[in-house]
Amino acid sequence: MDYKAPVKDIEFLLNQTLNVDAYQNLAGFADADQDTRSAILEEMAKFCSEVLTPLNKVGDHQGCKLDADGNVTTPDGFKDAYNQYIEGGWSTIGALPEFGGQGLPYYLSVALSEMVSSANMSWAMYPGLSRGAYAAILVHANDELKQKYLPKMVDGTWTGTMNLTEPHCGTDLGLLRTKAVPNADGSYDITGQKIFISAGEHDMAENIIHLVLARIEGAPEGTKGISLFIVPKFMVNEDGSLGARNPVKCGKLEEKMGIHGNATCVMNYDGAKGYLVGEANKGLKAMFVMMNEARLGVALQGLAQSEIAYQNALTYAKDRIQGRALTGAVNKDGPADPIIVHPDVRRMLMDIKSFNEGARGLLYWVALWSDIAHLSDDKKQKEIAEDYMALMTPVMKGYFTDKGFDNAVMAQQVYGGHGFIEEWGMSQFVRDARIAMIYEGANGVQALDLVGRKIGANNGRAIQRFFGECDKLANEVGKRGELKKFKEGLKTAKNALFDASLWMMKNGLTNFNNAAGSSYDYMHLFGITALAFSWCKQGLALGNDNSEFAKTKIKTGTYFMERIVPMVDAHLGKIKAGSKTMMEMGVDEF
Repeated sequence: MDYKAPVKDIEFLLNQTLNVDAYQNLAGFADADQDTRSAILEEMAKFCSEVLTPLNKVGDHQGCKLDADGNVTTPDGFKDAYNQYIEGGWSTIGALPEFGGQGLPYYLSVALSEMVSSANMSWAMYPGLSRGAYAAILVHANDELKQKYLPKMVDGTWTGTMNLTEPHCGTDLGLLRTKAVPNADGSYDITGQKIFISAGEHDMAENIIHLVLARIEGAPEGTKGISLFIVPKFMVNEDGSLGARNPVKCGKLEEKMGIHGNATCVMNYDGAKGYLVGEANKGLKAMFVMMNEARLGVALQGLAQSEIAYQNALTYAKDRIQGRALTGAVNKDGPADPIIVHPDVRRMLMDIKSFNEGARGLLYWVALWSDIAHLSDDKKQKEIAEDYMALMTPVMKGYFTDKGFDNAVMAQQVYGGHGFIEEWGMSQFVRDARIAMIYEGANGVQALDLVGRKIGANNGRAIQRFFGECDKLANEVGKRGELKKFKEGLKTAKNALFDASLWMMKNGLTNFNNAAGSSYDYMHLFGITALAFSWCKQGLALGNDNSEFAKTKIKTGTYFMERIVPMVDAHLGKIKAGSKTMMEMGVDEF
């Protein structure tokens, strides 16, 4: 398997489509000028292709190993790659300077994360979980905890995790049983079991900082009684050195379908020392900082697996000789033509390519809004940014990961029988991509969040603003003759989404099952519309560019408008069918 980071496409999005240099007033943006960005992207691309990609199959084949003492060994080369990563300062890119970070924009971290996740999704999860833990501690912990834990997490010496799920509860965290008993010194003893903990135990860092949801004795039942705690693997002395081992241990490594190179642990807490993050009984609010960061990271994983699967399928399609083009031989001196001449192979490749480039544009657009939300002094601008982030997070998490898996399967199909053979590596992309549809809130839950909370928030302010932007963008694109299909596609998708939203407001409030039963199709309809929006922004950004890159962009975007956007009609039809036929059957009729 091979991977070459799409640096040219990334630079086009940042430099032209989003024009990130227009935001020099935001902290850190001036330090990431175009030349600096280019150098950083090229260096990460090199690290991914030379170091991480060769380890992808190694991690899949070897997996992680757990010894009798609860210690986990990662696959060969993983630890050395991590050492190179932290020596290169990559873990510090987006963190605040006061904790040892470089303070560069979040959008740049997202671009780098896409590369890393494409190159080696399992490996990428180790530093990836740390970024989310950093964000939660930064926003909610007191200064003492920040100073104690963040510098080592920023420089990569320590990594972080999030511990939510228990054997009897996943999505419904109100049922969690892990308990916290207060001590006289202000600490707590944490006792309980957590499952599905990514990077919960490993040999790549000196210490692991677990963020754990638990219920303080006497706290209210349900989600109102949940608190968040820092529980380090090794206690940290006052001088910052490591002390005794805390009684938290990996009891089991899960045997998984994919992401074998990442240690997915059952974590046992046996009176482990923990420290309260934020207010007691307000743990979910603190954890959602990490969850939202993680959900964007998982959306990114859907795109990342789609990208590496596409690149390998494209190489195979150009090299594999079989059959003749229906319109006449192309490879006239050979016994057959490469399979890329066949329309059905091109259909699969174009479906994936048009998704990848549209999704990348949307992801970076939202990442830029995240920077604005955190850094801007303009209250109105911050409000817009926060609205878009809240609205688009469930759309991207759900739609990107659904399509990421579908696209990995399609890329496997390009290989025919070889795609089913392990040595070609395509099955790994399929297996790895599958988890992204499940963790950090299963995609059905994302759809419910979108319909139940996000589209109606603040009297529908965010989605109404998005509709307005779609109309404005369609009019601007319509002034360019070569982008006629872009305008038509965006208008078609936006009108379908508007129609679906009205239906939801009318029928979902009178019967919640209508909203819930239609939510998944609504999420996909929204995803197609958002990518049509992204494609129009890219088309407009090309200006008068007549390069081969620009011509290919327009062809790819036109394909999306002609071949993918029509699917909105099917989603709209299913939405309007309501929930009657799925809910009227008795349980014993299934």
